[in-house]
Amino acid sequence: MRTRPLKVALLGCGVVGSEVARIMTTHADDLEARIGAPVELAGIAVRRPGRVREGVPAELVTTDATELVKRDDIDVVVEVIGGIEPARTLITTAFEHGASVVSANKALLAEHGTALHAAAVEHGVDLYYEAAVAGAIPLIRPLRESLAGDKVDRVLGIVNGTTNFILDRMDSSGAGYSEALDEATALGYAEADPTADVEGFDAAAKAAILAGIAFHTRVTISDVHREGITEVTAADIASARGMGCTVKLLAICERTPDGSAVTARVHPAMIPLTHPLASVREAYNAVFVEAAAAGRLMFYGPGAGGAPTASAVLGDLVAVCRNKVAGTTGPGESAYTRLPVSPMGEVVTRYHISLDVADKPGVLAQVALVFAEHGVSIDTVRQQGKDGDASLVVVTHRAPDAALSAVVEALRSLDTVRGVASIMRVEGE
Repeated sequence: MRTRPLKVALLGCGVVGSEVARIMTTHADDLEARIGAPVELAGIAVRRPGRVREGVPAELVTTDATELVKRDDIDVVVEVIGGIEPARTLITTAFEHGASVVSANKALLAEHGTALHAAAVEHGVDLYYEAAVAGAIPLIRPLRESLAGDKVDRVLGIVNGTTNFILDRMDSSGAGYSEALDEATALGYAEADPTADVEGFDAAAKAAILAGIAFHTRVTISDVHREGITEVTAADIASARGMGCTVKLLAICERTPDGSAVTARVHPAMIPLTHPLASVREAYNAVFVEAAAAGRLMFYGPGAGGAPTASAVLGDLVAVCRNKVAGTTGPGESAYTRLPVSPMGEVVTRYHISLDVADKPGVLAQVALVFAEHGVSIDTVRQQGKDGDASLVVVTHRAPDAALSAVVEALRSLDTVRGVASIMRVEGE
C-alpha cells in the first residue's frame, strides 16, 4: 500500500484551474479513496501572483512554472494554461522528470499531439486530455477505450458552445449575427476577442483530436477544413427554417466510403429539425459517434465552463494517479492505420445556394444548365420575384464539394446572376 502522497503540480489558476484546486482541496478524502493513495496539491504556477483566488492556498502559488515541473517529487502535472508555448515546453520538461500530464489544451494537442505522445512513451508516463474536447462530456475515453474493439466510421457534432449560443439566438429570436454575438459576450459565453470561436479555430482543433483518436491515424489542425459563422445571416436562418432545418456549426470527421482515407471539416450547415443535434440549445455541446457494431451513440452536455471542465480534468487525474499507484500507464497514441486526410474537394455533401437574379424568362434554365454541366443534380428550386429582381434558392443532391464550388464560380459569371447571396452545406440526413 502506497503511503507517500501523490503530488500534483497545477499550471494555471484561472476559471478552470481554480476550480481544480478547490475540488482537490475539498474532496481530498474522496480522491484518496478512489485512487488508493492520498493526493496532494504541491504547487500552483501562475502569471499574476497578487490576484485573489478564493479557496486556493496562497502558500502554494509560484510564478516559476519551470522549477515547479522540474521537482523530483511531482507525480502529475495538470496543465490548464492553454496556448502552444510555454505549455509545450513545460509538458515536455514534466515528462523528462518522470511526471505524467493531464491537459485541457486542445490547440497544443491538435498541433503537436504526436510529438507529445512520443515523449510520454519515451519517459514511461501518461498523457491524458479528456477536458480538451467538449468540457465535461466523456468523449475521449469512450473513443479511446470503450470503443477500442469497434470500428468508428463517423463523428459528427457541435463542439463549440459560443457559436452554438449565437446561432441558437439567431434562430430563436431573429437577431442578426452581431446582436447575438453581443449577447454572448455580455453573458460570458464569448471572449473579448471571439475569433478562435466564431472563425472555427476552436472547433477545428477539437475535430483534429477526435479524428485522430476515432480513426487511429494522425490528424493535425492543418488537415481540418475550417469555416466560421461570421457570414451566416438572418436570411440564412430564415431560409433554413423554411426548409424545416436549423443552422449549426458542425465538426464532421468520417472515413471515406471505401475506407482508404478520412476527412475532417468544420463549417456551418443546415440540418433537419428532426435531427437530434437540432435540439441542442444555447452553449451546450453534443457529439454523435457512429460505429460499425455499437451503432449511433450520442454524447451531450455542457462543453465549457470552470466546473464542467474541471470535472473532466479531475477524471483524468484520478485515472493517471491510479496508473501511478499500479506502476503502469494507460493507452497512448494509436495511429496504426496511417490513413491520409482527403482534401475538402473530395467530400460528398449537399448545398443550399441563394442567388439574386434578374426576374425574366430563361434565367432558371441558364442556372440549371450550369449545374448540369458540372454534374450536380438539383433537388429543389424556390423562386420569388419582385420589381425586376428575383431570389432563387437551389438545394442540390449529394455531389463532390469541388463540383459544387465550381458551380458557384460559374454562376457568378452569368450576366443574369446579380449575386450569390449565400452558400451553405446541408448535412445530417
